[in-house]
Amino acid sequence: MPSPLLPKMNRFVQFINSADETIGKEVVSDAAIFHVPFQEAPLKGFSGYMQVLGMMRSAFSDVQWTLEDTVAEDDRVVAKFTLRGTHDGEFFGVPPSGNKIEARAMNIYRFVDGKIVEETGLPDLFAIMGQIGALKPPGAQ
Repeated sequence: MPSPLLPKMNRFVQFINSADETIGKEVVSDAAIFHVPFQEAPLKGFSGYMQVLGMMRSAFSDVQWTLEDTVAEDDRVVAKFTLRGTHDGEFFGVPPSGNKIEARAMNIYRFVDGKIVEETGLPDLFAIMGQIGALKPPGAQ
């Protein structure tokens, strides 16, 4: 039997791909916390998640996430995403390269009353940084 959280995850994907705040407020709790890489303290609330989206969209204005797989149990969903976009803005200090990116993310979500109250985001930043030219492959000059 499919988890009742999977339709909420699909709605969440609609939100992150559109940045439509109306949809976001349907699926993200104002009390949510978001654990993101390179951030000491978690971001909080709906506005915190909009910061996450803003950072990604400022670097990859056409970024889109595809939900590839989920594992759901009780109040949690583990989601495997593929994200794709064009590096057309600064990302972690790296100026726009115009390069296309494709990377994975494995995120863990916790839901209460049908809304996300916690996310631990684990994007493959190593792959992204390599694809935008921030990292040189071993042996490259």
